[in-house]
Amino acid sequence: MTPSRRFIDASLVGCYHTDEMSTLDSLNHEIESCTDCELASQRTRVVPGEGPEHSSILFIGEAPGFHEDQEGRPFVGAAGRFLEQLLASINLRRDQVFIANVVKCRPPNNRDPLPGEIQSCRKWLDKQIEVIKPKMIVTLGRYSMVRFFPGESIGKIHGKARKRDSIIYFPMYHPAAALHQGSLRQTLKADMLKVPELLAQMGKGDGGTQAKQLGMF
Repeated sequence: MTPSRRFIDASLVGCYHTDEMSTLDSLNHEIESCTDCELASQRTRVVPGEGPEHSSILFIGEAPGFHEDQEGRPFVGAAGRFLEQLLASINLRRDQVFIANVVKCRPPNNRDPLPGEIQSCRKWLDKQIEVIKPKMIVTLGRYSMVRFFPGESIGKIHGKARKRDSIIYFPMYHPAAALHQGSLRQTLKADMLKVPELLAQMGKGDGGTQAKQLGMF
C-alpha cells in the first residue's frame, strides 16, 4: 500500500450541516433525559456522542470517564488525544467522524459497565446507527466489540473487518489500552491505517483482493 492510499478521501466522510442536525439533536435530547438505569443518578452529564449526522464512520467506545462526564463529550481525556492522533494519521479530524460509547453515562470510579447498563443503553446506540447510517463501524475496546462480535476475542480479531448488511465492522483495541500497555500503540496505529482502504473498497461496492489483504473475514 502506498502512503497516499492511507488517507481518507474527503468525499467519503461526513461533515457538519446545521440544517441536517435536527434528527440527531432530537435523539440526543432523548438520551440526555434517560433514567433507565442506576448510572443516571450518579452522572454529572450524559455523553450521547458527537459528530456529523451522516458520518461514514462511527467509532464506538465503551463508557465515559471522568473528563467526559464533566464535559458531556466523548473521548476528551488522554485516550481522546491519542484517538485524534490516530485519526490524523489517515488525514481525518474528529469532527469528520461520529464518536459514541456503548454506555452513555459514566460508571462509578470508571469501573467496567455492567451487563444491565449496557442493555439499558442498547436502544440508544441502535437509534444512533439508524440515524447516522454509517458505512463503517469501528469498535474501540472489548465492550463495544462484543456488541457486534459476540463470543470473539479482541486479541484475535482486532484489525480484521467483517461486512454485514452493507456495513463494515472493524474491531480495534481501545486507545486507553495503549496508555497502559505501550506495545499496543503500534498495533492501534497499524489497524487504523487499514481504515481508508476498507472504506474506499466499500465505496466501490467490492471488497476484492485489497480487502482480503487487509484482513476482511
